[in-house]
Amino acid sequence: MPETTAEGAPLAATPLTRAVLEIDAYASALGWDQPARLFALVDTARLRASEPGLADRLGLGDDAPGGLTPIEQEELPSGQPLDEFLATIAWPDVIAGCALTVERLMLPPSAESAMPEDLDEAALSAWVAAHPERQEVRMTVAVLRGGERESALRLRAKDTPSEVLTGSDLVPGLAEALSATFA
Repeated sequence: MPETTAEGAPLAATPLTRAVLEIDAYASALGWDQPARLFALVDTARLRASEPGLADRLGLGDDAPGGLTPIEQEELPSGQPLDEFLATIAWPDVIAGCALTVERLMLPPSAESAMPEDLDEAALSAWVAAHPERQEVRMTVAVLRGGERESALRLRAKDTPSEVLTGSDLVPGLAEALSATFA
C-alpha cells in the first residue's frame, strides 16, 4: 500500500489528520506570507443532514467521505495578539473542533544558548528574524472538543506535500490554546 497520495501528500489515518492536511493544502495554495486563519471543524455527515444547501455549496454530496469538514471563519483581527484573540472564542455545540493555521519563524534548539537575555518581544522577534539558522514554518493545529489533537508543519524551504510533518504534539502550546476555546 502506498504511503502517499498521487499528489505526494501523506495518507491520513484519522478524520482529524485528514482535516489538518486539507487545511494545510488550502493554505499552501494561497502561498506564503499569509495571515493566521481560523477554521471550525464540523461533522460532515451531520452537516449534510442539517444544512444540505451549505453542503452542496461546499461540494459535499452524498458520496463525500465522512469525517470532518473545515469551514474558514472570518479574518482574525489585526493588531490583537493571537493568544488574546483565542481567549475570546466560544464555540456552539454543533462545532466538533477547530483549527488554526499560522506562519512563524523557528530556530533550531542549538540557537537557544546564543539567545540574548532580557529582550522584549519586539527585540526577540528581530533577533530571530536576523538569525542565520531561522526557518519559516506554517503550522496547522487542530483540536476536537473531546481532546484529540493533530498538527501539520510545513517548512518554506521544503514546501512540498511529501515534506509535511504531522503529529499530535508538534505544537502543544497552540493546541492547548485551541482546546481552551471549548472550555
